[in-house]
Amino acid sequence: MTMNKNRDKLIAGLTDDLTPVRSFKQRDGIAMVAVAAALTLIGVLAIEGLWSGAFQGEAAPFFWVTNGLLLLLGLASAGAVIAMASPGVGNRHDAPKWSFAMLLVLPLAAFISLLSHGLGTAAHNDPFALHCFTASLIASTGIGGALSFWLRRGAPVSHEAAGWFTGIAAGATGTLIYGMSCPVDSVTHLGIWHVVPVAVATIIGRLIVPKLIVW
Repeated sequence: MTMNKNRDKLIAGLTDDLTPVRSFKQRDGIAMVAVAAALTLIGVLAIEGLWSGAFQGEAAPFFWVTNGLLLLLGLASAGAVIAMASPGVGNRHDAPKWSFAMLLVLPLAAFISLLSHGLGTAAHNDPFALHCFTASLIASTGIGGALSFWLRRGAPVSHEAAGWFTGIAAGATGTLIYGMSCPVDSVTHLGIWHVVPVAVATIIGRLIVPKLIVW
């Protein structure tokens, strides 16, 4: 009996300072990312505005193909990151990998188009290239910050994988949101300068996010 009483006192002492915490639900992570994306869209609308031609039948099919692939990649990667915060057995997260592989078809198509038309230097002479590159990265910061905050609240098993997927999700979503304001719909421009920001954001995510989510 004495041993049981001592054990009960020990347990009571350990739990005295514990306070209830809010439950950890994936829908909260989805809402957080949605708010970040909405704020990013508002910022792009205020600064750049949307390209009206995209909604008046002026956009080339490749414009919608590019942004559709970015949307799929952003959703798949963000979903993987949100799930990573609540680790489980057997989570493979293959969808973002396949989506990223599909996106890589775009720069391949762009380079083939350049070479077949003898325009090897056209990618370097694109006057919109630098602006699209930097604006897409800036638009990625809000989504990346929201996902990093969500991961810090959770317990991801692999910080490195979380960094990769956070960078991909932020880069794809940010480029998609900014891309709706870009009036250039050529294969070479979209295939290069709307994909490179995703690759750079992926590397940044791998380098920075693991440091941010460590308690």
